[in-house]
Amino acid sequence: MTRVRVFHWKAQEAEALISEIKAAGYRVDYEEDFGSYWRERKSQPDIFVIDLTRRPSHGREVAIALRGYKLSRGVPIVFVDGDPEKVEGIRKILSDAVYTSRGKLAASLRRAKPVSNPIVPAQMMERYAGRTAAQKLGIGYEARVGIMDPPADYDRVIGVLPEGASFEEGGAEGCKITLWFVQDYAAFEAALPKMRFMAARSRLWILWRKGKRDGLDGNMIRRAAAEFGLVDYKICSPNETWTGMAFAVKKAKGARGI
Repeated sequence: MTRVRVFHWKAQEAEALISEIKAAGYRVDYEEDFGSYWRERKSQPDIFVIDLTRRPSHGREVAIALRGYKLSRGVPIVFVDGDPEKVEGIRKILSDAVYTSRGKLAASLRRAKPVSNPIVPAQMMERYAGRTAAQKLGIGYEARVGIMDPPADYDRVIGVLPEGASFEEGGAEGCKITLWFVQDYAAFEAALPKMRFMAARSRLWILWRKGKRDGLDGNMIRRAAAEFGLVDYKICSPNETWTGMAFAVKKAKGARGI
């Protein structure tokens, strides 16, 4: 049976899409924690389906990464729905992908074939690979950066700072960016009420070690943070060991701990 790997960032919304693909006769692989694919990419699916209704920039980055990896490079990519303007921007980068709507998805899957000469957006890959950790995290000139629960080598993780930028251990008042290094799930959960308060006044990056070390992964962090009214809106990996997500306070009532 043909295997389809779905990338979608909202599990409840993904259910309808997955059901539709299964009804068309395909086997579906899906985890809300999309990082699991990168950790377990020993075998490749026959088709990648990337939903663009939420976080189209995430979808674009995933597609670029798939084309940068030799084993997945020839697997056809099918983009579904999304804002027309943002979809057109992605089409300019990956013109050999399939772009479709939910109503035409079954037909689009049938015509998705292995890509014999896939486009590898080298310029895009180089641009992202060449950015410093500070640039990825949005640390600018003369920025004061709050540091919470840092590892001993946190200065090496972040690397060179822009001119005038400085670290403030303990998350001092007035820091526009706060980097929270999470190394233990219990401690992370206990500190969430305090960090929600911090996120209302500062861009909050929650960083953890890659590979589900310390009992942590992105999906667990996202779910726990959501219970306290925090929603992620950006991801990055400052170096080969750490990855992270930026969080903001969700503008909604009824979140736990408010």
